[in-house]
Amino acid sequence: MKTSIRFFEDVPVRAVWDDESSKWWFCAADVVEAITSSTNSRRYWNTLKTRNIELSSICGQLKLKAKDGKFYNTDVVDEDGLNTLIALIPSKKSDVFAKWMKNMETSLDEKSKQKAYELFESGFIDNIEVGTIKGLQQIHSYIFGGLYDFAGQIRTMNIAKGGFAFAQAMYLPESLAKIEAMPEDTLEHIVDKYVEMNVAHPFMEGNGRSTRIWLDLILKKNLKNCVDWSKIDKTDYFDAMRESVVDSQRIFKLIQNALTDDIDNREIIMKGIDYSYYYETEE
Repeated sequence: MKTSIRFFEDVPVRAVWDDESSKWWFCAADVVEAITSSTNSRRYWNTLKTRNIELSSICGQLKLKAKDGKFYNTDVVDEDGLNTLIALIPSKKSDVFAKWMKNMETSLDEKSKQKAYELFESGFIDNIEVGTIKGLQQIHSYIFGGLYDFAGQIRTMNIAKGGFAFAQAMYLPESLAKIEAMPEDTLEHIVDKYVEMNVAHPFMEGNGRSTRIWLDLILKKNLKNCVDWSKIDKTDYFDAMRESVVDSQRIFKLIQNALTDDIDNREIIMKGIDYSYYYETEE
């Protein structure tokens, strides 16, 4: 089954696609946790369901993966049921959550994420050049095509973020050529190449999301591994990437500890996209 994780104020809300009904179903307990910040969202949900009989009639059950790695039948609600559930929860966050869910499917980020899913689902990922600038452009062009007019194009303007200036545009072609030539024979060398590409920041927007896919392709080809991004905390990741400009050991350790050889596991791939996009959301 297709699964997806959407993050509301850092709370993961799991969703699963059901072919029989042809729609997304959302984990009821996750929705409760997102809105109420409850430490026992499952109990809160069960109490809410007991007090409101209509909830029992609109929720279904699908298997979702729990924190222990096992799949369990889990109460889920579709979009209509979601609206009913939100209305029954007395919280100031209810309206904010409802608007967030409504805008989710039409936002540029969500459209891009769907295209990232399709990059893998369509098999086009197998046509991407691994470890080259062209390959990175192919990834960027695919997931941002039709959303940015500069999709796949190397920037010609200088950019900065958080007070840090990335590689100057006038020297970018030369810098990218040197990065492309960097070795990929060990994890240390691959992480160094990834760090240098991050410093170069070849696109006006969408660098992180594209480059993490690019990194995984290099790891798969050379080490038969990929990164399980769900194992890397968002704050830890960005702290390590900022530090990597002078010392890449911290990001190396994070990536090393999150490696998996289960490179064809669809769930790890799709979850990796979810977390990669979650990294880019505003604090």
